[in-house]
Order: sequence, then C-alpha cells, then structure tokens
Amino acid sequence: MNAEIFDSAAAVLPPQCFELPPTCGLILGSGWSETLECERTLVSLPYAAIPGLGASTVVGHTGEFRLFEQHGLRVAAFLGRRHWYEGAGWEPVVMPVELLRRMDTKNLLITNAAGGVNPALKPGDLMAISDHINTVGLNPLVGPVRPGWGARFPDQSHVYDPAMRKHLRRAADEIGAALSEGIYAFTAGPVYETPAEIRAYASMGADAVGMSTVPEVTLASAVGMRVAGLSCITNMAAGISGPHLSHDEVIKQTRRTAPTMAALVSTFLALIAAEITEQL
Repeated sequence: MNAEIFDSAAAVLPPQCFELPPTCGLILGSGWSETLECERTLVSLPYAAIPGLGASTVVGHTGEFRLFEQHGLRVAAFLGRRHWYEGAGWEPVVMPVELLRRMDTKNLLITNAAGGVNPALKPGDLMAISDHINTVGLNPLVGPVRPGWGARFPDQSHVYDPAMRKHLRRAADEIGAALSEGIYAFTAGPVYETPAEIRAYASMGADAVGMSTVPEVTLASAVGMRVAGLSCITNMAAGISGPHLSHDEVIKQTRRTAPTMAALVSTFLALIAAEITEQL
C-alpha cells in the first residue's frame, strides 16, 4: 500500500478532526447511513474530496465523512464504505480505519448488511458479530509492517471486544429490540455465493455472510481499537429461501429496519458516553 495516499487524505481533513480524539468511530455499511442521528455536525466532507478514498460506487453507501457530537461524545463517522471487489486496491477499503487511527480513536462500531446463513435468522434481524471467518484469505496486512499498524503477527483471539458487544446487547434491551450474536463469513464478491458455498460456510459455523467488514476489522483490531460489529440480516443466503438474490432487496430491507437500526446505534453511543463518565 502507498502510505503517501493516507498522508494526502489526512491532509484534507479540517483541523477539528485532530484537535480532540473522537470517542467512537463508525463505519456504516449498506443502508446504515440513513439511520445516523447527529445532534451537532462539526465537519462534513464527501468521499470524492478525500484523496485515495473516492466516491462510493455502490447504491446504499452515502459516501460522506462526518464529524459530529451525540450524547456529549465526539464521533467520527464514515457513511458508506469502499469494497475490495470495486478493484481500487486496499487503500480505499482501509482508509476509514487509518484516518480514525490518526485521529486517535479508540472505539469502533462497524456495520453491514448481510445474508442469513443460519435458518434461525430472518430478514430484518440484527446480529452482533462475535467472530468472523475470512473465507478467501484476503488481508490488508499483507506486505511490509507499517508504523502504527501493530505487530507482524497480530492476535485474533478477541477481535470483537466483549465489552463492546455487551454495550450492543444492553442497547438492544433498552430499546426493546431483538439482537442475536453470530459468526460472520467474509467473501470477496461482487457475486453472491452459490448454494454449495453457503452449505460449506454453514458447516464452518457461519451464521451470516457478506462482502465487507472483515478487512477493516482486521486492521482496526491490529492497531488496538476496541471493535464492535453489527449486521442487519437483509435476505436469506442462496439455497435457503427465495428464487434469487439482489441488491435492491438488501436496500429495501434496511429501509424497513431503519428505525430500529437508528435507535440501536444511538443508544449504543449513549452507553459509551456513560462508560466514559463512570471512568472519570
């Protein structure tokens, strides 16, 4: 990867982004951007204005960086993500994590839309990610060890922080929403998985499947962030139900689930704020 691209991206962010570390970072996947609640916006910048990130090419990804205040917290949010399958390399995929690292952000909530592999799940369900399976072995840490990116062989035993998952469970309880926990399988995309692949992932223990999240989480964990992962199950994976899969179906389901998604994220941030107050 080209470190100069990250330098150029950081250089266009206003000084406000670095004067105080954001308490929490958000990377919002398909359909999640519309759920974001902001009490006071400090900075708003389109992805197209950030070198190396570039405008989103996928429907459902707003393509905007936003620094805002909510529940007394300073939050840095990336509304939408870039994917490996878009063919632009690793830089845009991991750019949000690297910029959050440079802002000294210690907590990260990363969200996605996913296909249900576990038949106990149904469209509209929300799932806290407890672990993941990288089905393709693609990894943004391949290459030279970069300053600030952790050890050569980062531990992956607890990538999804238990305390952060506890905040998600408590937030769900407070708003009266059902929240399951499960294992997320990462595929490279852009094609949906075959029924045979889904059967294989199920036999490996996967509960949901998608084309994102794991690369960003891998880097965020390596650099020392506390990470929480959250999936909206938008459809059942190939071979489980339905005659076909489409991205339109994904977007329609996230819009139906949006009120619950918004409430869960907002309440999660409020619990992070309460945690910090208790520590003072």
